[in-house]
Amino acid sequence: MALTVAVTGPTGEIGTSVVRALEADERVARVLGMARRPFDPAARGWRKTEYRQGDILDRGAVDALVGAADVVVHLAYVILGTREESRRVNLDGTRNVFEATAAAERPGRLVYTSSVAAYGYHADNPAPLTEDVPVRGSSEHYYSAQKAACERLLAETTEGLDVYVLRPCIVAGPDATVLLRNLPWEQAAPYVPEPLRRALGLVPGLRPVIPDPGVRFQLVHHDDVASAVVAAAAGDGPPGAYNLAADDEITMADFARAVGAYAVPVPSELVGVASALVDALPLVPAKAEWIHAVRHPMIMDTGRARRALGWTPRHTAHEALTTMTTR
Repeated sequence: MALTVAVTGPTGEIGTSVVRALEADERVARVLGMARRPFDPAARGWRKTEYRQGDILDRGAVDALVGAADVVVHLAYVILGTREESRRVNLDGTRNVFEATAAAERPGRLVYTSSVAAYGYHADNPAPLTEDVPVRGSSEHYYSAQKAACERLLAETTEGLDVYVLRPCIVAGPDATVLLRNLPWEQAAPYVPEPLRRALGLVPGLRPVIPDPGVRFQLVHHDDVASAVVAAAAGDGPPGAYNLAADDEITMADFARAVGAYAVPVPSELVGVASALVDALPLVPAKAEWIHAVRHPMIMDTGRARRALGWTPRHTAHEALTTMTTR
């Protein structure tokens, strides 16, 4: 049966790739994309996709969206924002999607993109992380805590549905540049006068510095996440949780070279002290909480996705990094 798939967040960093992949799959007849701001599917070359304006915080809009679909793919999420803003969208909005999908008559399948962050940044995490490791989150890191809370919410609200939980590592690629755009010097660039930028560019060897505590990490290309979403939407494997990551790993030195910076080795204990300071200080910007993500290795095993979902990443982590920085 040709599927109608509803997608929240169809124009986000993962959403654009997901819609492209759904458009290319012959098992999908129709895609219903709901976003807060208008977009023209035809202008993007999308022929199966229909735009619906709506906000996941609006339960009526969510009911109308999911009620017309066989499969619901929930991608809408705030990655970088205040704790309050992200809580409203990530928890209240996600609850709307989960509850509306469970209450609707038509949908039989729900695909939710969680994150490696849902496991939490804990020193006692096993290496590598498998899907059997409990999802604990980290209370000191809003994104991690909220991803874990959403998975608990999913278990509480979606009885009777086939539920697929995808846990990608850091997503990168030409359409997924949030990691690059939020580097400190990228954030500061608009406020630096053009003459000063040109002058700094003429100084030999002058580059930004990134501290390197020696922790390796994983990347996954947004197109590879999209192929996993399509496989889950089509029911290619059994419901459940699936880790997603490229085959290789990245060092901070690799990342620094790609973004034109120097990687300066620092003791891992110093990162621990810095993260403790972030916890202790009041009114610290929410973005500072991301320091917790580099305290401990977060390397996932992706064997289950390969065996049960038939998923194989086409891009290496280094390719994802390169295409992100040379977009």
